[in-house]
Amino acid sequence: MTAYAVLVRQKTKDIGALSVYAEKATAARAGHALTPLALYGEYEQLEGDAAEGAVIISFPTMAEARAWYHSPAYQEALAYRQAGGDYSVFLIEGADGAR
Repeated sequence: MTAYAVLVRQKTKDIGALSVYAEKATAARAGHALTPLALYGEYEQLEGDAAEGAVIISFPTMAEARAWYHSPAYQEALAYRQAGGDYSVFLIEGADGAR
């Protein structure tokens, strides 16, 4: 079943750290079956607390999403994301075939 990683940036703290994160996170895609669906595109807040932007990444399975997040390459990138901004991040299983 498809799974999604959702990263919501609430506040930027260090734009330089986020630049390094972007490079390292791109490199961390290698070897993982993932498809970026949204990368800080146009954003409209409809409810709740405002955010600066969001990323949505699709994976074939929840196991693959977890493998990407916990991979050494992404964990190295993660340190820069955490230094660069305040984020809410979660994995969610899709509703493949749901009616």
